[in-house]
Amino acid sequence: MPFQKIHPEKLSHSVVRQIELLILRGILRPGERLPSERELSDRMGVSRPSLRDAVAELQDRGLLIARPNAGIFVGDVLGSAFSPALVDLFAKHDEAVFDYLTFRRDMEGLAAERAARLGSDTDLALIDTIFQKMEAAHQKRDPSDEAALDAEFHMAIIEASHNVIMLHMMRSMFDLLRQGVFYNRQIMFRLRPTRQMLLDQHRAINQAIQTRDPQAARAAVTAHLDFVLTALDEQFRADRNEDIARLRLEHENARRTPPQG
Repeated sequence: MPFQKIHPEKLSHSVVRQIELLILRGILRPGERLPSERELSDRMGVSRPSLRDAVAELQDRGLLIARPNAGIFVGDVLGSAFSPALVDLFAKHDEAVFDYLTFRRDMEGLAAERAARLGSDTDLALIDTIFQKMEAAHQKRDPSDEAALDAEFHMAIIEASHNVIMLHMMRSMFDLLRQGVFYNRQIMFRLRPTRQMLLDQHRAINQAIQTRDPQAARAAVTAHLDFVLTALDEQFRADRNEDIARLRLEHENARRTPPQG
């Protein structure tokens, strides 16, 4: 018969599993500091020795890291998603930008569709809260806050899709975006008319998700990222044209300047 005796699980194993799930589900994020040992043992209802055993195991596996005189932090579990050599290639070639955006369009369209179908009321409330913050930030002259909230809005939708593989892959992609590997997100928010169009696009995405319309949510994300693709392509073309025009002007000025001596 295939039955085996049940053995009581060590408390430290239960602690390990709970922290693992919090990291897997994206609730505990890379770089986030855990509560103190005393507070954590009280919250989880375990002894400090059991908690220490669990933390030691998670540290050995790279999920948690200890920083002297600072505490225990969630490890940079996203750091290994792309090798440094590949990140360097992304940063040097424009085609990576457009492949990145088309990948996002496909994945986030699916995420928005899933969020409209599978997201809880709390998920949807969080998405709406971030959008309202975007509306408030839109009134400011400096676009920095609005650009930062843009990333938060998209990540909240991905979190609401409740797919942990998509969550960690897209969180890694957004981490590279924040580092400026693909492009400077604030470029999109420089001009007031463009900022207004972006806000309207995010409003359409939010509205479709709030009304739980999966097809409309996917279509709104697709339209938004197609707009970003077109705008960036035009910006890159304008930058290249300006470089060429500057070379022509420099050459013309040099040609008209009489030789010295």
